[in-house]
Amino acid sequence: MTLREGRRVRLAADVRLTGSLAVAGAGDPDAGAEGVAGFLSLASGTEGTVERVDEHAREQSHGVREYLRLKSLLDDFGSQMPPGSRGQLEEQVGSLEAEWTAYQERSVRVTVRVRLDNGFVLDEVHEELFTAASA
Repeated sequence: MTLREGRRVRLAADVRLTGSLAVAGAGDPDAGAEGVAGFLSLASGTEGTVERVDEHAREQSHGVREYLRLKSLLDDFGSQMPPGSRGQLEEQVGSLEAEWTAYQERSVRVTVRVRLDNGFVLDEVHEELFTAASA
């Protein structure tokens, strides 16, 4: 499901949040949080509204960057290269194709900020945690 701002959603599963607590708007998130910890459970079906959608670019490994560089070189100048050099370049590109294919198959990571109807705000949460709420 593709989420967009303003869309009504509901939690698809029970969520358990644990960790240290920080006061919103405080300058230093670690100040005064010494020894403070929290636990919160939110039930599946809790509804809210999407406030923000963030798409995070996929990280390119060294192999992916090298594939792009070598493939571009081959496409642009391969016909002008001596057969031995072109063959070596084709071999290098071929050895990196599996990593390139795996990179292309990975989906873009999407996180959302959702203000739940009970007042809680979930930020930087994977979109898969939500389903569309019925109207």
